Amino acid sequence: MASTRALGAKKGILERLDSGEVVIGDGSFLITLEKRGYVKAGLWTPEAVVEHPSAVRQLHMEFLRAGANVMQTFTFSASEDNMESKYFEYVEEAVWAVEVLKESGKPVAATMCIGPAGDMHGVTPGECAVRLAKAGASIVGVNCRFGPGTSLKTVELMKEGLGAAGLKAHLMVQSLGLHTPDCGKGGFVDLPEYPFGLEPRVATRWDIHKYARDAYNLGVRYIGGCCGFEPYHIRAIAEELAPERGFLPLASEKHGSWGSSLNMHTKPWIRARARREYWENLLPASGRPFCPSLSKPDV
Repeated sequence: MASTRALGAKKGILERLDSGEVVIGDGSFLITLEKRGYVKAGLWTPEAVVEHPSAVRQLHMEFLRAGANVMQTFTFSASEDNMESKYFEYVEEAVWAVEVLKESGKPVAATMCIGPAGDMHGVTPGECAVRLAKAGASIVGVNCRFGPGTSLKTVELMKEGLGAAGLKAHLMVQSLGLHTPDCGKGGFVDLPEYPFGLEPRVATRWDIHKYARDAYNLGVRYIGGCCGFEPYHIRAIAEELAPERGFLPLASEKHGSWGSSLNMHTKPWIRARARREYWENLLPASGRPFCPSLSKPDV
């Protein structure tokens, strides 16, 4: 399958989703730009947009080349009221936002920073999805705070809630690019490794292949990432779903499918890794023999 760009007339997001098309979102900005030296941890304000616009533009271009269809503005924590609150951890706030956004006449996508336990008031994921859909959101789902498996479980609960209520909405997921099975209700921010010791938890590209396929099989058609989700993770989504989309992203020109480019390696034992079965079944080590596999959240 050749790498190419999608051609043809521009289609709106609902037109794409209504037709069953996969829409790939972008990934991490704050955490990635902090690692690159353009964002200060803490309040995580996006002053890089003003101070280093070329760095923000470069990251957008990397996500685009990796296969993302949607580029979100880098405006998280850009207002004082946002810095003082935790924003969409409560469904009431998300509903208010949907109601205001509906006045624009544009399609509204609403995602919440929740896990399977629901919002901070104990409202279940299914009920959250129902309230968002009733408020007018055409796309509902989750983003951030939790890893791929946990995020998909939450979306599954949302889907069940919508079905039980006789409502329809497109599903969206943008998980962390990190494994967080030991998170509490507040997500990865409550882990002792947050934010400067999370690297051992980074998902492999092959983990994200599985995430993309599981999301697709669940019926999710807007699939992307949030904190810790690098451009190569987005490429993994695009490559896994290339059969459904009909093309590969431009970044695949330098990436052999399932390690196939290793066929050219001079070492035979490395050439033997040029196959899907090897990478799908690999249990990667952390290289840290005295570290635990899980942590205890601080909250």
